[in-house]
Amino acid sequence: MNSAPSPSRLAQLLVDAHRERSPLGELNADLQPSDKNAAYQIQQDILRLRGVTPGGWKIGSKSPTGPIQGSPLPQDCLFASASEFARAAYPPPGVELEIAFRFNRAFTPREEAYSDDEVMAGIGEMATTIELVSSRFAAWPKIEPLTQLADLLNHGALIVGEFVPYDDSFDFVNPTLELTLNGVSIVPSAVANPAGDPRRLLPWLVNHHTGQGLTVPREFVITTGSYTGIFLADSAGQVQGRIQGLPAISLTLV
Repeated sequence: MNSAPSPSRLAQLLVDAHRERSPLGELNADLQPSDKNAAYQIQQDILRLRGVTPGGWKIGSKSPTGPIQGSPLPQDCLFASASEFARAAYPPPGVELEIAFRFNRAFTPREEAYSDDEVMAGIGEMATTIELVSSRFAAWPKIEPLTQLADLLNHGALIVGEFVPYDDSFDFVNPTLELTLNGVSIVPSAVANPAGDPRRLLPWLVNHHTGQGLTVPREFVITTGSYTGIFLADSAGQVQGRIQGLPAISLTLV
């Protein structure tokens, strides 16, 4: 009889830090993930240890042609618009305004990679999202990139707006948007998703997830990187976001 794979030591530390709200200090070298494959395995171990299934993915890239990376999003970290969050539970916390997609079909594992055309034809819906960025490390952001990747790419929570039918004529590169905290704009002077058109990230996600022997279901929420950088909210209040052409979104920090 096959036994379940042993969770990594780092995964257990990250789960404990999340549960106890006790940030980790500096890690021993032998706990650091050795490469991206190890970091992605730790992500899976975290979800298994927490006893949760993925409800979607966060994906991104630092440039329009750069490498892509991502993290599964625990189902219990997805919230509807107008939800309330304790700031102390999401250190630092960071606020990011993004666009998410859902597919109109499932993608099942297969030997042949899914083509860009297949994935693009599968986009069914889109919505505004706000990610609360949070780290399990006291020294964040001065953490090794692979360790941040293992830590669910610094994911805290994803607030998901109302989905609408996908429109391929939407301006995904230069959308008009607003993001405020207590009515004051927190949009930086330069607004852009560093990945360029975030739809280019989707084929990577489909092939990465199915390459692990897992199905990408229609209901997965796939959020695709911030248009507004990261804003560290140093006070409580209401965060409101709007991307023109999509339903507005909000959350409250207490």
